[in-house]
Amino acid sequence: MNAAAALIQPQVPEQVLTALQGVVDPEIPVLTIEDLGILRDVRMAGDEVVVTITPTYVGCPAMVEIRENIEKALGEAGVEAFRVETSLSPAWTTDWMSEAGRRKLLEYGIAPPSPRSVACPQCGSEDTRLISEFGSTACKSLHQCNACLEPFDHFKCH
Repeated sequence: MNAAAALIQPQVPEQVLTALQGVVDPEIPVLTIEDLGILRDVRMAGDEVVVTITPTYVGCPAMVEIRENIEKALGEAGVEAFRVETSLSPAWTTDWMSEAGRRKLLEYGIAPPSPRSVACPQCGSEDTRLISEFGSTACKSLHQCNACLEPFDHFKCH
């Protein structure tokens, strides 16, 4: 199992897994919570399903909506006994993002996290510059491509 994968016990019903696969990040709706790596654990505690999530940042405002969307998805799937827990330790890292999630970010026009240079998601040029450490959300910074002159978000690496 890679670092991005949630720990999922084999006895978790398929309907739970299917429901969770449809929960997306409200700030970047092309990413599922699994793509983003914030879905950390799905387990059974007796007859109750326990879903554990980790925010990308402590105090991330999207976590309230994500929790509600998980609860709604499980309820709609007919799961009666469940709870959603938040875990702050270990802290979330961009290493937990799936390769599919990184690809989806790029296709959506957001440069995925990279410890190296930030490439433009429009033209692929690495000749880019930082405009602001803070982009449209706390987990992104704003850049501009010097080749095509397009501004773009970069998902911060951490």
